Amino acid sequence: MTYTSLGEFLRARRAQVDPHDVGLPWVGGRRRVAGLRREELAQLAGVSASYYTRLEQGQSVNASDAVLDAIARALGLDDHERQHLRTLARARPARPSRTVSERVDPLTRDLLDSLSDLPALVVGLRLDVLAWNPLAHALLAGHLDRDAVDRPAERPNLARMLFLDCHTRDLYLDWQRKARAVVGNLRLVAGRHPDDPALAALIGELSMKSADFVTLWRDHRVKPCEADSYHLQHPTVGPLTVTQHNLVVARATGQSVCIVTTAAGSPSADTLGLLAGTIAGVQATSTVC
Repeated sequence: MTYTSLGEFLRARRAQVDPHDVGLPWVGGRRRVAGLRREELAQLAGVSASYYTRLEQGQSVNASDAVLDAIARALGLDDHERQHLRTLARARPARPSRTVSERVDPLTRDLLDSLSDLPALVVGLRLDVLAWNPLAHALLAGHLDRDAVDRPAERPNLARMLFLDCHTRDLYLDWQRKARAVVGNLRLVAGRHPDDPALAALIGELSMKSADFVTLWRDHRVKPCEADSYHLQHPTVGPLTVTQHNLVVARATGQSVCIVTTAAGSPSADTLGLLAGTIAGVQATSTVC
């Protein structure tokens, strides 16, 4: 699977490079392929065309860092994409591992509980929601059962929600940009964990059910989810702009804490406060009853 992924990544990325942008002369006639030909990329990287062809076809498995860096420069890859290329080139076929249910460390749960004034959630390796506080649930998925995160087989998955849940799709006014970010992150995770059966099943499900996912997946863009701002249209409190920060959990491989903020003193901050007040009112009513 990984060797195929390497070839797919290289073919997709060279198809996105305009020969004129990298200084190749126009030789006339109609090009049969989009972007760079194999021999042109090999020329730019300073390797033989036959060697590059073997690498793209998975027949050469010992490419040096110098060769991979030269190919990365020729393709104009950024640091994340360059590391992804190395990951794909270094991986070896492996037996699928057994899927182990992810758990939230007590210290991470303490952190989540302390962030009661901000929407916050713990996200797993495959973008499963492992835990969330009441405000995060109300902001991102109020239509779902809040306690589903405590049942591993029913946990919401951010990628599945984004592509297959119409409520989540309507929530993001800039849905396309959010979708690209999620797919770019999934590409990185898939490169690092090619033998993960649950991850493969998720990607397979999304590929079968979402044409939008297929289009973005074929693009082979890779980028970790770190921090970005999005415009939301919440069904209860209306429009607001938020920034989603993803902080890596050092003691749990693949997990992150996503904290959602708004600009201080902004209308979005007031809107988020209104949502928090709505939750508090519901909880108070439940306590009285």
